[in-house]
Amino acid sequence: MKNQILLLEDVDGLGHKGEIVSAKSGYIRNFLLPSKKGVIAEKHLIRLQEKLKKERSEQSAKDKKEADVLAKELIGKTLSTEVKIDAGGHMYGSVTAQEVVALLKEQLNIHLDKRNVILPKGIKKLGVHEIELKLKEGVAVKITLEIKAEEKPTE
Repeated sequence: MKNQILLLEDVDGLGHKGEIVSAKSGYIRNFLLPSKKGVIAEKHLIRLQEKLKKERSEQSAKDKKEADVLAKELIGKTLSTEVKIDAGGHMYGSVTAQEVVALLKEQLNIHLDKRNVILPKGIKKLGVHEIELKLKEGVAVKITLEIKAEEKPTE
């Protein structure tokens, strides 16, 4: 049985701050209520909901502005990394979203989370790859990642 809950914070995959959403009772009881991300939706919470919606829209506008500025900064940027390859020219392992986040921090001093990197699978080929980043409020930008081989192949 699903219950109605008023969200006090944004919850990935469920909704935004100020929305009344349905969720399974176990999820509400074990996660949303203990972490103070939501309260059981009751009639007297209507005023609180309006306040939360207003706060959410203000935060959304601020986040969108910040994401647009960051997107403009990232347009045309190229990251590069060197990886180990075997004698046949194949990479050991792959370049993952977590490594892309580390490269952004190291090379461009930009702090993102691996959830911001849209990379369904790790990259397993040398060369130039286009990577999509999804910033706050759905702002998307593409960057280039150049993967090169280290000088000496290991055997």
